[in-house]
Amino acid sequence: MIIKSKEHIVNNLNYIIRSAVEEDAKELSKVRVQIDGETENMDREAGEAFIDETGFKELINKDSMSSRNIFLVAEVNGKIAGFSRCEGSELKRSGHKVEFGVCVLKEFWGFAIGKNLLAQSIQWADSNHIKKITLNVLETNEKAIKLYEQNGFEIEGILKMDKQLSDGNYYSTIAMGRINDNTLR
Repeated sequence: MIIKSKEHIVNNLNYIIRSAVEEDAKELSKVRVQIDGETENMDREAGEAFIDETGFKELINKDSMSSRNIFLVAEVNGKIAGFSRCEGSELKRSGHKVEFGVCVLKEFWGFAIGKNLLAQSIQWADSNHIKKITLNVLETNEKAIKLYEQNGFEIEGILKMDKQLSDGNYYSTIAMGRINDNTLR
């Protein structure tokens, strides 16, 4: 689905959150690899599960046409600083929910880009009668967990020893969900 662009100014940084377009695909491929290498909060290491320009074009087109998906980018001075995606299911039993994921380049941490991508996604979900948003977050990412809780997400489960990080230790993944009470029947 396509949304209307929204401008933000945080700590003197101007950026726009908008729907991804095909022309973003090449840059998204590079940005995703860079982000994966900047933090261990992601599921992947840099270069793993690589999505090339064609793959991103396919995702963008699929998401633009689907009422159950949304692909957002945060743009700073014409460059992508981060992105988020909500993906719904075509299965009837799971059609009421979407899964949220977000990533932001490290140089743009502290400008509420992730927070605003989340807020825009929640607004989209609520206005499109999506009953539940789910996400997974690494237990060490306390800042993200706090942000999600502040936005109505609750811990629904813990996947123990789910990820092995560069220090050789195993860490748990926190499964979280946000239910939109206004859409319940």
